[in-house]
Amino acid sequence: MSTTATPGLRPATHPTVTDGGLETDLVFHAGVPLPFFAAFPLLDDEGGRALLRTYYRGYAEVALRAGVGLLLETPTWRANPDWGARLAVDAAALARTNRAAVAFLSDLGGDYAARLPAVTVSGVLGPRGDGYRTDGAVDPDEAADYHRPQLAAFAEAGADLADALTLTTAGEAVGVVRAARSVGLPVAVSFTLETDGRLPDGSLLADAVEEVDADGGPDFFLLNCAHPQHVLRALAEPGGWQARIRGLRCNASTASHAELDEAEQLDEGDLDVFAAGHDAIRSRLPWLTVLGGCCGTDVRHVARLWGVEPPG
Repeated sequence: MSTTATPGLRPATHPTVTDGGLETDLVFHAGVPLPFFAAFPLLDDEGGRALLRTYYRGYAEVALRAGVGLLLETPTWRANPDWGARLAVDAAALARTNRAAVAFLSDLGGDYAARLPAVTVSGVLGPRGDGYRTDGAVDPDEAADYHRPQLAAFAEAGADLADALTLTTAGEAVGVVRAARSVGLPVAVSFTLETDGRLPDGSLLADAVEEVDADGGPDFFLLNCAHPQHVLRALAEPGGWQARIRGLRCNASTASHAELDEAEQLDEGDLDVFAAGHDAIRSRLPWLTVLGGCCGTDVRHVARLWGVEPPG
């Protein structure tokens, strides 16, 4: 799908809009129930696909207004075997869904390809377990075997890139990168952070990035599902590792993961605080290129980051 000569890599080097908090937006704003926070079942019928089209088109409009590239990320964060089993979706059906998700966004992205500097389609995968906590160290080889089928489906469908969001351990990140390389797919890794700026397993972000890079590393790193204030705490650890971070998908809320897990109402945060936090991060990481949002954010938050009026 990429309109560039280096598929999957342009978002790491050129300004690129990506989307916001897909699941929280659908649940709290559109009133769509998402069992186990899984959005991929929406691809199964035209009504669900129509909701997704409306959602993604909002961010495409932000990219048009900002005059920058667009990174379309599939709604497949939960489309792996453990979460699929909870939804009674078997391996064959998951593979079909992951391929269909790439095809869906490739088709949608084609509507904008001639009007934007680049459109890139990324297959999204999430952690095997919960994105807000960890059950301990993860064996990279085991993680590679686990995530390879989803990555293979993305590659078969022609994705430009794979993007692993909300990872909680370096071990799982290493496994994801190994699996992506084995199927010939460029890959980005995104860690999540607690309020103290550390990964949920207690690791320093600096150490996690360096551990993954020591094994070959992804094409670039992002951070997601943490407020800008939490990201700034992670950046207190100096070093060249910071140059490897090229994207942010921050939460709107300053609350901890535990507090967000218990929340019954959406915390959309303070737009001014959200934007100011990004300004502070960008002063530390001027090479950031990919900007979007995560839990609690919608097209208003992302448009604010790009200095344009939100559509609608």
